[in-house]
Amino acid sequence: MDAIKEFFNFFADPRVFFLLTTGAFVFAVWRRDLFVKPSVGYGLQIFLVLFFGLGLLDENFRLIIGKPDNVPIVGLIFLLLFFTWYSMRQAVLNDQRIANAEPVAEKVEEDRVWVWPDLVYIELICLVLCSVVLIVWSIVLKAPLEQPANAAATPNPSKAPWYFLGLQEMLVYFDPWLAGVVLPSLIIVGLMAIPYIDTNPKGNGYYTFKERKAEITIFLFGFVVLWSSLIVLGTFLRGPNWNFFGPFEYWDIHKLEALTNVNLSEYIWLRGLGVGMPSHWLFRELPGILLVSFYVFGLPVVFARTVFKRYYEKLGPARFYVTAFLFLSMLSLPVKMLARWLFNLKYVVAIGELFFNI
Repeated sequence: MDAIKEFFNFFADPRVFFLLTTGAFVFAVWRRDLFVKPSVGYGLQIFLVLFFGLGLLDENFRLIIGKPDNVPIVGLIFLLLFFTWYSMRQAVLNDQRIANAEPVAEKVEEDRVWVWPDLVYIELICLVLCSVVLIVWSIVLKAPLEQPANAAATPNPSKAPWYFLGLQEMLVYFDPWLAGVVLPSLIIVGLMAIPYIDTNPKGNGYYTFKERKAEITIFLFGFVVLWSSLIVLGTFLRGPNWNFFGPFEYWDIHKLEALTNVNLSEYIWLRGLGVGMPSHWLFRELPGILLVSFYVFGLPVVFARTVFKRYYEKLGPARFYVTAFLFLSMLSLPVKMLARWLFNLKYVVAIGELFFNI
């Protein structure tokens, strides 16, 4: 039993957890014909039931999972996995129907029902069931109400509500002005810009993947890997002092991890060239400024002329560069996370004199 616990604790390491999540996502998209099989979908749900059910036998696991704040997140994991699998399954089945010159399932008349009484009756049953679940839930689990806020006695760890845990995790890797203002604003602006950027009429009103490969892949990567996985990571794996803990590991408040985070300028001037740091911030941070400038302004041009040339011709210059900028902004999170985990890189550009860090 201890070996099994250590096995799962190993996969809770942030580097392994993120790479495993990304690998599972790539497999689900690349081999979606296998992923959408009923045996895979039901098998994943059974695995989660066994993992959480048997895991409750461990005291440390039970203390984390059984918190009233965390119970809804457990339910969200089941729902997220099921609906991702189900929607991908519907898309693959529709793609097969389209390839056979058959109408998609959403346009087949025999699958349609009347709003009254069929749909209203089903919604009434769902309303009753949801009300029963909420009543039982409110009786069994105590409301997570704590004492009034006291600056002299803050909880450890101090966590935001679950829907902000992704942003709180981003604060570990980015400066507050980026993680708390710029990136959330880009998320909102990017979602608002989708109807103006994506003018592909296919896939409107029915599930499909082949007709919208890039759009669906980017959305799922951003939502499942970069948002939902960060919520799970922040909920179950972040413990006291914001350290990482395995699901079966005791949350020891005395656990301290030595951090040797180094800025890019230190890597270049001190460790690479073996000279002193330039006194002026412009020369000191010039390599990082050039790297960020190339990432923001140069990579879209490279993409337009190479791997995404077809999308450049399809979208046009304006829409393509806006899309590329939003896409690279989204990718900056996993890039910065991997840079921190693998190379202990703190900031690419660190201008303390101007309170400007990237």
